[in-house]
Amino acid sequence: MVVIKTKEEIQYMHEAGKILAACHKEIGKMIRPGVSGMDIDRFVEKFLAEHGATPEQKGYSGYPYATCASVNDIICHGFPNENPFQDGDIVTIDMVVNLNGWLADSAWSYRVGNVSPEADKLLKVTEAALYKGIEQAIDGNRIGDISHAIQVYAESEGLSVVRQFVGHAIGQKMHEEPQVPHYGPAGKGPRLKEGMVITIEPMLNIGDYRAKIDADGWTARTVDGSLSAQYEHTIAITAEGPVILTQQ
Repeated sequence: MVVIKTKEEIQYMHEAGKILAACHKEIGKMIRPGVSGMDIDRFVEKFLAEHGATPEQKGYSGYPYATCASVNDIICHGFPNENPFQDGDIVTIDMVVNLNGWLADSAWSYRVGNVSPEADKLLKVTEAALYKGIEQAIDGNRIGDISHAIQVYAESEGLSVVRQFVGHAIGQKMHEEPQVPHYGPAGKGPRLKEGMVITIEPMLNIGDYRAKIDADGWTARTVDGSLSAQYEHTIAITAEGPVILTQQ
């Protein structure tokens, strides 16, 4: 069932999103060789507590951390650990913030030190693909219009689009209907309506689009070991156009 939010409820989510965006901004200052995923995770726990918020994914279906930290060939849901990031790594930090029962979800991929031109292009194209999708998040369009815009752009740049993981509506629950794929034909899928709030979160790979899951049941990697990146915002569908809730 699609849950339509009031303007007041969207504002609640925007307040959660502002905290999330501020947290990502601080993470961006921290990311460097020698820092670990657990360093980031501990920082996020502290930052959210200081802002009256909580990490929604901690404990979700047994997930044990406040963040996902996905390094290099990990597509998503990577466990943060104490292994220090190395110069040239790319790492995606994904988190869901709960502020007074309302949620916001955002992931960002970061460069660790000096990355290769290939990795740099991956991050630039993945971020641009997110905004190609956001441009289509308009009242009256269909989910497929978002999906298609992302896929066409990504593939025109020689990258593949992960199909196994998708965006979703969000509100007081992390995952609501409808799902938001990042590939597929335009003009298909549920129609976007004012008051819907969705995540758009393309994951692009340099190589094969397929994923494999580690023995931990969470960590998703590229099947060929190629690099993967992800950028995600939470978006409200409004009469005035898409509104990004996960930025300050």
